[in-house]
Amino acid sequence: MILKNYYYYFNNVLSEDTCSNIIKYGNSLTEEIGRTGFVQDPVLNKEKLDFLKKEQRDSNVAWIKEKWLFDIINPYIIEANQKAEWNFDIDYVEPVQFTKYKLHQYYNWHCDSSDKLIHNPNDTNVHGKLRKLSCIIFLSNPSDYSGGQLKFDLRNNPVGCNITEIKENTKGSIVVFPSFIWHKVFPVLQGERYSLVSWYIGKPFK
Repeated sequence: MILKNYYYYFNNVLSEDTCSNIIKYGNSLTEEIGRTGFVQDPVLNKEKLDFLKKEQRDSNVAWIKEKWLFDIINPYIIEANQKAEWNFDIDYVEPVQFTKYKLHQYYNWHCDSSDKLIHNPNDTNVHGKLRKLSCIIFLSNPSDYSGGQLKFDLRNNPVGCNITEIKENTKGSIVVFPSFIWHKVFPVLQGERYSLVSWYIGKPFK
């Protein structure tokens, strides 16, 4: 798919208090190991855990399903979808992922969507659909950590090329992008990096 815009950025749109309250709430939730589409086992044995952390992803996450948070994020998704001229048909949002990257934690190159449709016959909100838009909200001040850069790779295959870094990752900023765009969070070298991630779903592209 040829795009006019590969991402849409809102600079510093959430207040300091809003970000701090989200962090406080996220830290009060039960934390779990961040997983990938390839490693979803309820219980990870040492081999799979080592593979996950060394090769794919090392981060801690919690899940938020609160309406007040969706009410904050949704208007930005709608605006980005229109102004970036994607105009994707989206009709559902997954629970929001509160993500914590501590020292040396990272997320290797990946995209949020798949060539396979979501298979969940028990949930008509997602069954037979796919992720179309992804959203990352920066909750930390850049001075709170080093490393942890978010970079996009505007490729159409697993071999890296055309890498673009999101440099203005100021607290309260939001970046929205098609879920098939490859991206990576580089290892945190100092401090902790907090963010929110959400995915917006719709029927298959026509």
